[in-house]
Amino acid sequence: MGSSPEEIAKHVKVYVAVFVGLLIGTMLTVGLYHVHFETFAVTVAVALLIATIKAFLVAAYFMHLISEKTAIYAILAFTVFFFASLMGLTLFAFGDIPRLTP
Repeated sequence: MGSSPEEIAKHVKVYVAVFVGLLIGTMLTVGLYHVHFETFAVTVAVALLIATIKAFLVAAYFMHLISEKTAIYAILAFTVFFFASLMGLTLFAFGDIPRLTP
């Protein structure tokens, strides 16, 4: 079960690269806070893009999902599908809210 020093050094390099990527993502998030985009939708889209990339890095490397079997990916895909479906239903339900007219 012992690992060679070369193998450990390889893993350390990967973790340091992921850490640097997360730092860059955090700096981008903080830096883009001061940038005013044309619409709120663009602001949300950019923030979600950065958050998605950071979440992928954490899940893939720190939670070791990048080296797992296909069953883990299938469960993750179902989770994403049902989450997106529930968010879509929530947004769709906004059309059912009665509007008060003066």
